[in-house]
Amino acid sequence: MSAVGVGLIGAGVISDTYLQNLRSFPDVEVLIVGDLLLDRAKAQAEKHGVPAHGSAEDVLAHPDVQLVVNLTVPAAHVEVSSAAIAAGKHVWSEKPLGLDRDAVSALLEQAAAAGVRIGSAPDTLLGPGFQSAKRAILAGVIGEPLFAQTAFQTQGPDLWHPNPGFLFAKGAGPLLDMGPYYFSALVSLLGPVDRVAAVGMKKQEERRIHTGPDAGTTFPVEVPSTIQILTAFESGKQAQSLLSFDSALERHGILEIHGTEGSIVLPDPNMFTGKTTYVKPLGVLTDGMSVEQPPIEVPEEGTVTGRGLGVLDMVRSIAAGRPHVASGELGRHVVDVLLSAQDSAATEQFVTVESTVGPVPLLPDGFDPLASTL
Repeated sequence: MSAVGVGLIGAGVISDTYLQNLRSFPDVEVLIVGDLLLDRAKAQAEKHGVPAHGSAEDVLAHPDVQLVVNLTVPAAHVEVSSAAIAAGKHVWSEKPLGLDRDAVSALLEQAAAAGVRIGSAPDTLLGPGFQSAKRAILAGVIGEPLFAQTAFQTQGPDLWHPNPGFLFAKGAGPLLDMGPYYFSALVSLLGPVDRVAAVGMKKQEERRIHTGPDAGTTFPVEVPSTIQILTAFESGKQAQSLLSFDSALERHGILEIHGTEGSIVLPDPNMFTGKTTYVKPLGVLTDGMSVEQPPIEVPEEGTVTGRGLGVLDMVRSIAAGRPHVASGELGRHVVDVLLSAQDSAATEQFVTVESTVGPVPLLPDGFDPLASTL
């Protein structure tokens, strides 16, 4: 084999980091960039040294493209991925895989029937930060995991984004915009989810744009801007999660797992690298005893790259005949969990998650993104 031909559909802002990273992987060759706006596709192709550009149809028709990277808006993810499968291509989709359970399940069935694979962001799970932390947990540094806590709190993207309305519209909000990072990590560590309960709220029905040409104008808030979730996993483990665009206190990337023999603090699940530390129980407490717990650092092993790592893992997994880490099945289960939390917040009832997923694998030992392996 040689480098696998890749075509990219969707030349928006996030395509920069994808193209930069994919162009650095010897096992991947980006052949064409496509977009609804042909000038934008041309600009990105020329900026990153990609030999061809055009429309989405041009990408799907390219004879040497074996895998399509779908970076379109969430509402178009299923449609574009389905078209790529129909063209005989493997698909990597940005998160979320889709916004409708039935459509996502049908997409996976279509891929299975066509004999192609689907992968789904986030691929931060493949970064050396998360991979090193997961290996430490599997090695038993905290014993048997029992429960988890996660938190993402910000004042809101309307303070910095020049066009933030879509982040407060149906299909987004902190739940579907940031939730995939946290719940992909939780499922990878604690297994599939059985049921969820959630409560949501809106700080206000309209918010104001603060930067850019539309500064001062308002837009509607269509979904909860703060949501809190209780999660019960099939294994009996539990988690509590906060996702908020309403917090005066900026706290990002909180991911803690508490076990029978210790507690571990993982890196931000929206990042590919970061510090992991754990503490051991104090034991019997006596009057005057210090409760300070010196953290023990987990060494981070692996090469740090960024978005696009999931594409690389897919092409190597296909060649080796092994499962890839950020699979379509994981993406479907996480979408189901998040939509179930959305339903729970609307009904104020526990909601059973109908889908499941098998164990999420680790990357192979010695995985080097910058090596040529095909």
